[in-house]
Amino acid sequence: MMTIDKFRPGRLDIAHFLELAGTVPVIDVRSPSEYAAGHMPGALNIPVFNDSERAIVGTRYKKEGRIPAIVEGLRLIGPEMSKKLEQGLAAAREGQLLVYCWRGGMRSESMAWLLSLGGINTAVLEGGYKAYRNHLLSFLAEKRKIIVLGGMTGSGKTHILRQLKALGEQVIDLEGTASHKGSAFGSLGQPPQPSTEHFANMLFDSWRLLDPDRPVWVEDESRNIGSVFLPEDFFSNMQNARVIAIMMDVATRMPRLLEEYSCFPAEELKNSVTKISRRMGGDSTREALEAIDAGNIARAIEISLKYYDKAYEHGRAKKVSHIFVKIYFPSLDTDKIAKFLQNYKSNTPNT
Repeated sequence: MMTIDKFRPGRLDIAHFLELAGTVPVIDVRSPSEYAAGHMPGALNIPVFNDSERAIVGTRYKKEGRIPAIVEGLRLIGPEMSKKLEQGLAAAREGQLLVYCWRGGMRSESMAWLLSLGGINTAVLEGGYKAYRNHLLSFLAEKRKIIVLGGMTGSGKTHILRQLKALGEQVIDLEGTASHKGSAFGSLGQPPQPSTEHFANMLFDSWRLLDPDRPVWVEDESRNIGSVFLPEDFFSNMQNARVIAIMMDVATRMPRLLEEYSCFPAEELKNSVTKISRRMGGDSTREALEAIDAGNIARAIEISLKYYDKAYEHGRAKKVSHIFVKIYFPSLDTDKIAKFLQNYKSNTPNT
């Protein structure tokens, strides 16, 4: 196991920092708002400055220079130094911590100094969070073996991917990471979505641990999943990947959709229908809303599926992938479908 050299605590490049991050706790010393916008998954926020303090120090730096800014920063954080050290001591594992700020400059260096007073060995990320972001975006842009699982709404793609993972396949759950199921109804029952920035961080955190020589299954998505956008180059690679589309009729898909959405309040369902009203058309929207009011959720789903099925075919026509296979299934047995897909993948070239 790689450990921080306790006699030479100092700076690490991003590759070594990430290698250590698997066993050594990481603290993000940026302000709370910076951390909330995006951070290394698993990192604990122990900010040198809160948001207002950061603004004060930044203004002092721009107007008067580095030394006055340092003096102002010390004045602001002085009363809180003991608390920050206590937090660091609580977070450390075997007396070790990894530290990063925005650029790997004064904030991370000052926190490393403070932690050293408590006997904590620290290493600072060279280039800071900015270096981490540049690294992950380059990593996610690399071409990898991807199999895109497509299919009509309600064909159980998420459940099939879970079964594939249970069978030993490499799977990335894009919708789970985005906290959204990808449709106008996708936010129902979901926690708040991460920022697009933090979504990429979490995607990278999963992606980098996979075997690059084996294919990775992902669900077919548009560029955005709710309010979250896929990294541009990652999405481009998906667009060029092999697609296996699960096809089944409305009657086969209906039971799962009813089970999934009939539990939500009518007003939430109606709000979701309203989001796509312009694309569904006035008559279809009105009929779907009336069906919900009447408690006929199955009818509302059937109307909505007509829109989503057309939208799927329209989206498929725009894809640039040269390998697109449709496979028809008479039932929604996700276990059997997953086993079939695993065998199909193994016995088919270009995967």
